[in-house]
Amino acid sequence: MSTFSTTAISSIKVKNKVLSDTMRLLSYTLVFGGLASWFSVASGAGFGAAIMSSIAAIVVIWFVLPKTQNSNKGILTAFAVAGLLGYSIGPMLTHYLAMPNGADLVIQALTGTGVAFFAISFYAQNTTKDFSFLNGMIFFAMIGIIVLSLLNFFFLESSAFSLLISFAVVMIMGAFMLSQMSAIINGGETNYISATVGLYLALHNMFTSLLHLLGAFSSDD
Repeated sequence: MSTFSTTAISSIKVKNKVLSDTMRLLSYTLVFGGLASWFSVASGAGFGAAIMSSIAAIVVIWFVLPKTQNSNKGILTAFAVAGLLGYSIGPMLTHYLAMPNGADLVIQALTGTGVAFFAISFYAQNTTKDFSFLNGMIFFAMIGIIVLSLLNFFFLESSAFSLLISFAVVMIMGAFMLSQMSAIINGGETNYISATVGLYLALHNMFTSLLHLLGAFSSDD
């Protein structure tokens, strides 16, 4: 009985450490990503540089992260992803900040993303449900989003369809954050570096999609 209790307590400690380490690293990378975004805006980065930065971030996530996430080098990888993704949204921020109410739109998108994350985190920590069943649906939904985005970009060129895609991304990223937080809390995710990168990517995509939606509705006004 005592052995069982010791094992349970040890398991809880491990889960709490993964959660606390993830939140700490996530906060640091968000600050770093924000600084990279500011630098991108201040230096007048173009869309070509932004695309290259996004591609570089994808390469790091796919090929570098799996090899470094179990060592201290993984921390540098997480910051590299945050910096590249932060830099990549510079031209987008420049575009919206040039609008009459652009600063308000950016703040609203940041606030909406932050509120969504904290609400999802609170719910995940205060429910007994395991949301790992969402993983398969999220994966296929993202494949669908990518295909539809390419279809719209090259053929349809529909602004309304683009807004629907952005709305879908916001929903999917919310589901992903719920699944990831649930995995951390329930012991399904034991690597805080990969967890941090996953959450950062979800927050990044949710923010940019929210900003797109807010910008579109604001311009309609």
